[in-house]
Amino acid sequence: MNRRKFITSTIAVTASLGLGSTMFSVFAEPTFKKTKTALSVEQEWRELLPKGYSGSLVLTPIKLSEQEWQQRLSSAAFKVLRDEQTERPGSSALNQQHDKGIYACEGCDLPLFTSEMKFESGTGWPSFITHIPGHLETKTDYKMIWPRTEYHCVRCGGHQGHVFDDGPKPTGKRWCNNGVALKFIAMNPS
Repeated sequence: MNRRKFITSTIAVTASLGLGSTMFSVFAEPTFKKTKTALSVEQEWRELLPKGYSGSLVLTPIKLSEQEWQQRLSSAAFKVLRDEQTERPGSSALNQQHDKGIYACEGCDLPLFTSEMKFESGTGWPSFITHIPGHLETKTDYKMIWPRTEYHCVRCGGHQGHVFDDGPKPTGKRWCNNGVALKFIAMNPS
């Protein structure tokens, strides 16, 4: 059996069995010293948020019924966050967002990225070089037959996008996000 046939067969069998489709792992880049407590990490992120921001940074999972999600989200946001669909490239106003602020999950308001993490990828979707540690979880996605790394909000489980290894330094990652799955919260000038 030649190598190409072996690889193709292996991918097909893996995809048909759905192996790995529910294997989640928390992907947190080591940006904080291990001596910091969860409270001090939350306080650091609170300092980045706009003055008066009252949203919760608590990571306790939010569980809602499908009907409750439909009432809470727009049709487009529901399709992406709950049904793991992808918006059309270039359709998000967040592609042109260059102000300082926070990009939070549309489903539960959990901050996922800061404006300092955003870069212009030219792909048609908002892209980031990294994320707020502990706020996203990943799983292997076989919907396109070959494996891709899909990521979700750790609090509400909402699908955000996929992470690729073609981003700029220093991380080399491109966290490619559906704009409809995010909301932008502008920073108040100091």
